[in-house]
Amino acid sequence: MNLLIVDDEASLRDFLSIVFEEEAWRVETAGSLAEARNALAKHEPDIILCDLMLPDGSGIDLVREVKAATPSVAVVMITAHTSTKSAVEALKAGAFDYIAKPFDIDELKIIVRNAAERKELEEENIHLRTALEERFTFSNIIGRSARMQEIFSIVQRIAKTTSTVLISGDSGTGKELIARAIHYNSGRRGKFVSINCGALPETLLESELFGHERGAFTGAIREKKGLFTEADRGTIFLDEIGETSTAMQIKLLRVLQDHVVRRVGSNSETQVEVRVIAATNRDLAESIRAGTFREDLFYRINVIPIALPPLRQRREDIALLVEHFITKYSKSMGVPQKRISSDAMRSIEKYHWPGNVRELENVIERMIALEASDVLTTKSLPEHVLLGGSMPDVTFELPADGISLVDHLEGIGKIFMLKALERTGGVQTQAAELLRMSFRSFRYYAKKYDLISRERPDEVVEVENEI
Repeated sequence: MNLLIVDDEASLRDFLSIVFEEEAWRVETAGSLAEARNALAKHEPDIILCDLMLPDGSGIDLVREVKAATPSVAVVMITAHTSTKSAVEALKAGAFDYIAKPFDIDELKIIVRNAAERKELEEENIHLRTALEERFTFSNIIGRSARMQEIFSIVQRIAKTTSTVLISGDSGTGKELIARAIHYNSGRRGKFVSINCGALPETLLESELFGHERGAFTGAIREKKGLFTEADRGTIFLDEIGETSTAMQIKLLRVLQDHVVRRVGSNSETQVEVRVIAATNRDLAESIRAGTFREDLFYRINVIPIALPPLRQRREDIALLVEHFITKYSKSMGVPQKRISSDAMRSIEKYHWPGNVRELENVIERMIALEASDVLTTKSLPEHVLLGGSMPDVTFELPADGISLVDHLEGIGKIFMLKALERTGGVQTQAAELLRMSFRSFRYYAKKYDLISRERPDEVVEVENEI
């Protein structure tokens, strides 16, 4: 790291240069404000050690100039003229710390080391925030369908506002991804914090959201800050808000109305400025009719509603998502970029994806982990995806609303044909024998159900040669 030493005593400059060069610092020196400004024009130090009294002005002036131009540079003030007033003035100007002459060199080393660690931490935070912002820009959320483009447009318009948002949609549709995109494009200075309201019992959820005082309940051995306080000036994402009890809904309503939180076991309230984004996979209107969700809370959180469509309703996005996940997991697993066969893609596009984008991502990750070749084929697809839907139940109970017998039997036929192919290693003549079928009949249904790989026509030729 780079260190600039500004002091009018040449002997002290030389001494400090030797000390910190031994500590692996790259050191520049200056004997006045003018020399310091010249040095800053040529080099960008990480830390500055600056005397308070310089021949052509005050070191505090340099602190102000440096903090205005490059706030990340830490300045440590050194002076023989110690006073509370000068110390306060230096710290107010933005100095990291203050040390008086004569000083202990080991103490100065510790101060400089702390300043360097603080700078590295700040830079890491900036880097992480930038990475998050880049990750959650709208261009990185996959979706070219008309419905997703409409949602992106809404999100871009509302990001800079403070309005409460309610995101609805099936599990796995990307509700938290949209919530994070809103936050990281809002310019809000606070954190994004999230909690699944359905994953915790009510007492624990209250403590997590609002915090608690020491001794508030058994096991509360120390004071705890709640997530609303943690998200002050930022965003809190309340996932599965429809799972909360009516008692908890009243407490959430109070926060939304009055912008105050009260820790469990406390008599005092804390003001918070938090944007709330809620999400649910329930029909809250139906929950209101059933008496399990408060209507007044619904109107508080439903200021800007965003309904995410299930993946089956935006099939034009599937191929784009597949390519995205192939790239993602090829990179994370350290394998060459893979591609997907047309047969495998057809099976993926035909499947109805009840688990939505999350299920699709898991399937692609599984395929890349299992597939040894550079091409992802149907062999590494889960059986239920190959069959174009969930496994049909083999049952002799007739549902009240009836059943499509043809579809039901066809689904069972697919399963047994696939199992026969798996058992025989893909040899169709042997699979047909297992199922007491002629080869021509087996081949007809295998093509109909898309169980024969079009990527390997030689397989069919070899089988036909056996006839």
